[in-house]
Amino acid sequence: MPPRLKAWLLLTWAMLKSLVKRLFGHRGGLAAFRRNYDADGLPPVTADERRDLPTFSRCIACGICDRGEGERIAASGGAYRGVMPLMLSASRSMPDFRAAAYSLSFVTDEVLAEKEKTCPAQVPMRRIAAFLRAKANEVGGPWPLPPHVESLRPPAQP
Repeated sequence: MPPRLKAWLLLTWAMLKSLVKRLFGHRGGLAAFRRNYDADGLPPVTADERRDLPTFSRCIACGICDRGEGERIAASGGAYRGVMPLMLSASRSMPDFRAAAYSLSFVTDEVLAEKEKTCPAQVPMRRIAAFLRAKANEVGGPWPLPPHVESLRPPAQP
């Protein structure tokens, strides 16, 4: 069978199958999303979160928010690479939320609030951090810190 014909037949069969499933009430929805993505640690987003996501992509990678982060970066033993990488990863793709929350544990919301004031792109850093932490909690919380780094982390936030 010619490959092009085989492709058309497979696509036609898949389309008919999906139409028949929909006709008889089989819906994908949230349950199907969870079946497909829970193992990857990717939780679904709410309507409010979908509305906020475009505002997360304001970061222009200028690096201004990483000023003064050297001490925290060094203290983290490589776990925290600065604010800018967190803002970029949250806005460019769905990151590994547990790893992002782990990295966020080195910077407080007070620090992010100060950095928001100097950000030329007005990146909503605290909202991004809250989003990352909430999504991480949906899939098991942040990765645990190694004991030699745990003592260097700032106090937990409410």
